[in-house]
Amino acid sequence: MPSAPLRVTARHIQLLRALFAALAALMVTFSPDHSAEVGLAVFGGFGIATALVFAVSAWLVSPAGHRGAAILLGSLYLVAGMAASAVTLRSGTLFFVVTIAWALIAGLTELLVGIRQRARLGRSESRDAVVVGALTILLGVALLFVPADYTLNYFIEDAGRGFTLTGTIIAVGLLGGYAAVVAVYLGIAGLSPQPAAAETASAATAQEDRP
Repeated sequence: MPSAPLRVTARHIQLLRALFAALAALMVTFSPDHSAEVGLAVFGGFGIATALVFAVSAWLVSPAGHRGAAILLGSLYLVAGMAASAVTLRSGTLFFVVTIAWALIAGLTELLVGIRQRARLGRSESRDAVVVGALTILLGVALLFVPADYTLNYFIEDAGRGFTLTGTIIAVGLLGGYAAVVAVYLGIAGLSPQPAAAETASAATAQEDRP
């Protein structure tokens, strides 16, 4: 009996986004350097990789006539990722500008997409877009309250040395925390069982709408 052809679904997109978010979170967590250069490098890779996931979603998952949202979100992630990857321009200011602008614009876009597409995508998938969009906006708002020029010097006796906490270190840490939360949420969403009836209906709708 011939095996059924592999079909990319919304679950695969969720898991791919979770994978790249997890990689970003791990890179921030296990890096001893939380400078703007490292933060921009991590965010640049995360943004470009996620943009490619949205491109796959628009090409293989979204039905004809409903690909605009994935294309728009992919474009926002790609522009932000490319801006963060400009090595010669990397600085603390660039990190704050790029991540805050991306978080507020892309987060609001994904939130509105989830709200508008609730009827077509179903409650589960639209809820995921709403939650991730809200988390992204929350990251942008949190970064707005981090002073870019903040510096705190402190000494730890057990370590026998002094340390410096800066606004950039805090901001990069917030980005890593955001990525970790998104990775866990989308990973759970992608692995959660979906009612067979809903999955069949979604697949049939996508197939009928394709050119």
